[in-house]
Amino acid sequence: MTQLDRRTLLRAGLVAGAGVAGGAVLGAPGALAAPAWRPAGRPLLTHGVQSGDVTADSALVWTRADRPGRMLVELSRRPDLRGARVVRGPVLDPGGDFTGRVRLRGLPAGERLHYRVRVESLDRPGLCSEPLAGSFATAPGRHKRRDVRFVWTGDIVGQGWGISPDFDGLAIFRSMRERRPDFFLCSGDTVYADGPLTETVTLPDGRIWRNLVTPEKSKVAETLAEYRGQFAYNLLDEHLRAFAAEVPQVNQWDDHEVLNNWYPGEILVDDGYAEKRVDVLAARARQAFHEWLPVAADGPLYRRLSYGPLLDVFVLDMRTYKDPNDGNTYADPGRGLLGREQREWLVRELTRSTATWKVIANDLPVGLVVPDGPGAQEGVAQGDPGAPAGREREFAEVLRAVHRAGVTGLVFLTADVHYTAAHHYDPARAAFGEFTPFWEFVSGPAHAGAFGPNALDGTFGPRAVFVHAPPRANTSPAEGFQHFGEVEIDGETAALTVNLRDRSGASLWTTTLPAPTR
Repeated sequence: MTQLDRRTLLRAGLVAGAGVAGGAVLGAPGALAAPAWRPAGRPLLTHGVQSGDVTADSALVWTRADRPGRMLVELSRRPDLRGARVVRGPVLDPGGDFTGRVRLRGLPAGERLHYRVRVESLDRPGLCSEPLAGSFATAPGRHKRRDVRFVWTGDIVGQGWGISPDFDGLAIFRSMRERRPDFFLCSGDTVYADGPLTETVTLPDGRIWRNLVTPEKSKVAETLAEYRGQFAYNLLDEHLRAFAAEVPQVNQWDDHEVLNNWYPGEILVDDGYAEKRVDVLAARARQAFHEWLPVAADGPLYRRLSYGPLLDVFVLDMRTYKDPNDGNTYADPGRGLLGREQREWLVRELTRSTATWKVIANDLPVGLVVPDGPGAQEGVAQGDPGAPAGREREFAEVLRAVHRAGVTGLVFLTADVHYTAAHHYDPARAAFGEFTPFWEFVSGPAHAGAFGPNALDGTFGPRAVFVHAPPRANTSPAEGFQHFGEVEIDGETAALTVNLRDRSGASLWTTTLPAPTR
């Protein structure tokens, strides 16, 4: 990671642009304020660099500029980028909020590669921004067994807890970076578009939490500019920018990218929103999500990413195809969270996978009850421990199909509920018994109010082996109970070790799962 001096940090994180209207950043004493001017000379990269969806031979690299320009990426095996090849990327323009990404192809498998990003002026060819550097590790090849390490969490800047320099900002990203993971899985709630910030919050012990505040974070997001500002805000944090520059991401979305517990077709009754049609809000949020994160701009959000012979990651989209939140006890096989096409894709790809471990990234937990007000459910479970009903039916269908196909090595990773836990599912304890035992590990929040624990639904026989939850709802990041999880797969034995960690990186609980036998 290139060390940034103070002037470059100021430009990279706090310049005027989407999410920092007028250049003003308010909040804690000593907080840097962005300059009101925009130089007439060379372009500026305003929010750092990121990489994402890295495979054995490809990767996405992202940046944002302060004006129209051509994105250029230099790529090399060497940190000094000697002999780097140059890839010409897209023109960054106002239609994409001056963001852009390049898909790098033909990469060597299983290596750390270094890159440098510039933007070239359209008005003055040859005049480029100062470069920003980053790196990423490509996935191992199909037949190359080696150690794999990754981290996961979710729920970033929620419940009114914004970036506070007094409390070291989003320091959990520094802790995750120190683990030197191959990649980062963000299990949804990448932003809180429905969570306005105030300048100060009084903590239970009398201390004052001071937020950095931008205009877009001062109200619920409704316009495209306001949704863009949610992502721009998070990148004001130096820990997140440093993390994003050297750890490739795998992002999925959940509800707070749009608003709490939303589903397609919903019409709001909330007086806080001028736009009541959730489908309109979701389209704007989805555009901002694709613009501001290193994810592909086309195709479905559900996807499979392979990391050599030991690991396949199945990234689910449990929001785009979601049915309405009701009592969740229906028998209609056409309803659910995944939708028919995604459900069939998941069974097909799990069955085809030859990876030792098949990690399913589910942005809503399988067995935890997540209510959405009286008589309505947000998640898979509804608290009835009997036979599968409602959304449980489609998960029973998936679990039954892969069990009958002899699929082994299933592990579910999730966030959403704002605490950390380990759940073991066993058909011997379940009302529905036609599945192979599996684990579900919960982590989060990364920087949001802590809650929980939630009740477990007995349909699939879960048992809470470990739980770390706060003593009261909306416990602040200053009081702890912020979490991330770490998965390590041993290249020789293929054993999978999970560590559930706190904000500092300390392990709270760990277990090692031996490689499954067929």
